[in-house]
Amino acid sequence: MATTPAPTAEQPMDDDARRLAELGYQQELRRKWSGFSNFAISFSIISILAGCFTTFGQAWNNGGPVAISWGWPLISLFILVIGFCLAELVSAYPTAGGIYWWAAKMGRPVHGWFTGWLNLIGLVAVTASVDYGCATFLNLTLSALFDGWAGTLRQAFVLFVIILALHGLINIFGHRIIDVLQNVSVWWHVAGAAAVVAILVFVPEEHQSFQFVFTERFDNSGFGDGGTGGWTFWFYVLPLGFLLTQYTITGFDACAHVSEETRGASKAAAQGLWRSIFYSAVGGWILLLAFLFAATDVDAINAAGGFSGAIFETALTPFFFKTVIIVSTIGQFFCGMSCVTSMSRMAYAFSRDRAVPGWRLWSKVDRNGTPVNAIVGATVAGLVLTLPALYESPSGIPVAFYAVVSVAVIGLYLSFVIPIVLRLRMGDRFTPGPWTLGRRYKVLGWVAVVEIAIISVYFVLPIVPAGVPGHADFSWSAVNYAPLAVGGVLLVVAVWWYASARKWFTGPRRTVEGFADGSGAGIDGDPVRQ
Repeated sequence: MATTPAPTAEQPMDDDARRLAELGYQQELRRKWSGFSNFAISFSIISILAGCFTTFGQAWNNGGPVAISWGWPLISLFILVIGFCLAELVSAYPTAGGIYWWAAKMGRPVHGWFTGWLNLIGLVAVTASVDYGCATFLNLTLSALFDGWAGTLRQAFVLFVIILALHGLINIFGHRIIDVLQNVSVWWHVAGAAAVVAILVFVPEEHQSFQFVFTERFDNSGFGDGGTGGWTFWFYVLPLGFLLTQYTITGFDACAHVSEETRGASKAAAQGLWRSIFYSAVGGWILLLAFLFAATDVDAINAAGGFSGAIFETALTPFFFKTVIIVSTIGQFFCGMSCVTSMSRMAYAFSRDRAVPGWRLWSKVDRNGTPVNAIVGATVAGLVLTLPALYESPSGIPVAFYAVVSVAVIGLYLSFVIPIVLRLRMGDRFTPGPWTLGRRYKVLGWVAVVEIAIISVYFVLPIVPAGVPGHADFSWSAVNYAPLAVGGVLLVVAVWWYASARKWFTGPRRTVEGFADGSGAGIDGDPVRQ
């Protein structure tokens, strides 16, 4: 990619473009997003109207109400710590490459290489899981509205393909209004969640007790004898239930990926990142508590595999049941739209630095400043990753969906931990941006590292007994293929690195000359080398 000379006096440059030039890049994407729009994309991707609805069953079956009422705020606190660590980094380095760019510049090209690929597969998986969840709820909505709609697994997959394609088209042709749609999404999530809570509070004739919501434990996992007092429950089953929180509150790195399109990015992107986590955590907890208080027909919910729709169907009248499902489905549609935006920006930025095969194709932007090819390529990758969802698990639990969810969580959080560790290693050599943690970075950084290490182990483990090799009921359709997907990608990326990429991948490549970065974070104006 050819470099561009620094602007002359006749070509004025604002502070954002100047900072981007210091980091080595020409302003190609249009910088028209406000700070609120930056916050909005992460808030929309977190989407309590998506994750709380689609992965509720994972927590219900693995721990029950306590995995939700206590697990949600506990895990949210750890995620907020991770968010604080990343907010400091995006303030210092507001680039579309975000996570991998930080790793490459604070460490070596090899760090950026692995971080970028983990982040990219995580974003692809997040997009795929959100759109598949949206298709599942749309399938349920159509079944409730039309007697002739069977709501089969294959119908759900067809809807998934349609939704994924629509999100790609919106991102390609809706460049003028995509930031406005992100803002609309925030208000839909706020108003929609409030409406759902109000419905679940006032419409049902009876509610569960506080004792049920805050002390009841379930083990519908099939591991062990169903008891909730042994080590298997506390150290295996219950942590699997935390996937609800860990998956729902993810994708907040979108604030970094759209920072090159955000005005005042050094402050706005950092604030948008941690605030999207905090407000989602509070709103999601209130929403989930409403679910639990309305979950009076426990047997019906268990029979449905913990699916949240069973709560609404048993507790509400048909009209309000349909209302809740429609509100959630629309929220999930907004969420998927935002996911495609974030995913495509990461694919564009990583390709811009020549790390993705066919990088010339994926790093192109059209006359409107939209990375069209990156949008198309990344959405197709999401479709391929979700193909196992066509095969139904014998347990009735959507193992393939939870596997894609696990891929998303593991990929993204492993990509987060690398720059956090490198930040800890840099210590006082790191020069922060306007938003900084100060001396607290050490404690918060190590808390983040330990939490990510723990969840990365748990979420590659089997979700149901039938997914354990050697089990009497073993079935390949019940296998959690997250370790195969993530491990396979890491193996390919590692072989590729040592066989070829280490000879030519030098990390972020400058497209603007004549600017020196004054961050003091190891950026000297030349590509860093291993």
